[in-house]
Amino acid sequence: MPYVEAGEGELLLFVHGSLCDYRYWQPQLAGLSKQYRCVAVSLTHYWPAAAEQPGHPFSWSRHADEVAEFIDRFGARPAHVVGHSRGGSVTFQFARRHPERVRTLTLADPGGQLQIAGQPAARLPGTVNVLRAKAAQLIEAGDVEGGLRLFVDSVSRPGFWAMSTPGFRRMATDNAHTLALQLQDPLPAYVPDEVAEVRCPVLLIDGEKSPDMFRRTATALQEWLPDARRETVRGASHGMNLAHPGAFNRYVDGFIQAVNAREA
Repeated sequence: MPYVEAGEGELLLFVHGSLCDYRYWQPQLAGLSKQYRCVAVSLTHYWPAAAEQPGHPFSWSRHADEVAEFIDRFGARPAHVVGHSRGGSVTFQFARRHPERVRTLTLADPGGQLQIAGQPAARLPGTVNVLRAKAAQLIEAGDVEGGLRLFVDSVSRPGFWAMSTPGFRRMATDNAHTLALQLQDPLPAYVPDEVAEVRCPVLLIDGEKSPDMFRRTATALQEWLPDARRETVRGASHGMNLAHPGAFNRYVDGFIQAVNAREA
């Protein structure tokens, strides 16, 4: 997987979410590289190497295992791992499957639904599914900006696309082709028994203005995980690490330092 890195020390690995790539984490590499060896990856099918990977299936499951393979090839396990949105689901599944490769896990507005015992399987509201399908159709029909606006506003808040930086828009445009692929590969639900299998320390970060589905997930995971803490970035929505990178970076650094002190 393509990657960028900065700094020295313990490996701090960043995994992006939908429509993003390693460029998404630039404020974190800039702010945390004085303390850690910060590495941000681009998962299979995402910019800049999407055209070089036509034979690989697009799969959250494969992405979870790719994170483990990447850490092994880096020779720096166990690692501190941070995942955002869809990347939060990917890194959660990675931590379940490969506990020996992860020291701490930070999940920022992790994607995926909840499966609560005795209740029907959680699903996205029908209106959301229709909206996201429409966004993919617009992109495939050539209205890339219209599709991206529809999708990005749905996972953050109305108007977010219009307020986005040129860099974010360029990154999303470079990865627009992945939207239809991910809609064919729905994320797994969080199940209490499976969540409890993640034994490493976990930091949950949400935005004060994040959509309710992300905040509900953070609340449930905080209850189900054996070793979890939670922080909320005030005034921020889904892209909290871009909107308020200073607060986001302080939460990540403070969490890792607290774990290191506890385990010393």
